[in-house]
Amino acid sequence: MAFEIDGTKTPFQQLVAIMAKLRDPDGGCPWDIEQDFASIAPYTIEEAYEVSDAIDRGDMSDLRDELGDLLLQVVFHAQMAAEAGHFTVDEVAHSINEKMIRRHPHVFGSNTDIDSADAQTAAWEDVKAAERAAKGESDKPQSALDGVAVALPSLLRAEKLQKRAARTGFDWTDPSDIFDKLDEETAEVKDAVASGDASAIEDEIGDLLFVGANLARRFKVDPEQALKRANAKFERRFRLMEQLATDRGQDFSVLSLDEQEQLWQEAKKL
Repeated sequence: MAFEIDGTKTPFQQLVAIMAKLRDPDGGCPWDIEQDFASIAPYTIEEAYEVSDAIDRGDMSDLRDELGDLLLQVVFHAQMAAEAGHFTVDEVAHSINEKMIRRHPHVFGSNTDIDSADAQTAAWEDVKAAERAAKGESDKPQSALDGVAVALPSLLRAEKLQKRAARTGFDWTDPSDIFDKLDEETAEVKDAVASGDASAIEDEIGDLLFVGANLARRFKVDPEQALKRANAKFERRFRLMEQLATDRGQDFSVLSLDEQEQLWQEAKKL
């Protein structure tokens, strides 16, 4: 018997029913049935990035579709959890509803006065800290760094770790100190390179990137976005270099480094 959409259900309820059917051992999709939380997680991350890409391109049609793909990931995880007796998709929604109300006391029934985005950010972090403390086991040491997901992109995680540490007062008070630290870490990278120790080189380059993330945070720059722009700039200029060489009947890959550098400077001016 063919699966039929129930017209009395909302589109979201229909999606939940479709996912349940896909996971049904009796007539479901073999691929969907084989999946588990770990195998689906990479797809969830990928869909989130595709949402971000659609936003960057300003393509609202794609954004609609990509949000749908991301919503499917939520329903997929919730369906697997329901099958294992952990929680349902309704409980997922209930959990986030409670969290949003709890973290916005100035909106939902409190006399708290918050008049700026910065003040809201500080209040949000206070509530999150209280939540982490409430979740913590009494015999487990608590840290200001608790709850920063290990799976985050490293540059983003560096910024979040630094923000958490700064809330305890562990932060540079003068931006010039960060520039001094950059100089220090650069010198240590050079020393590591001179030593030829591959592990030390990796370690010191990591320290340099970590300080770079701190510099971005100090000036309210998203380090991930800054690097994304740098990547786009490099790609744009490099492709133009290749095109300039092609227009002149040259094979870019066989040009000398000096000749390639001349094309780079032309690309920058253009």
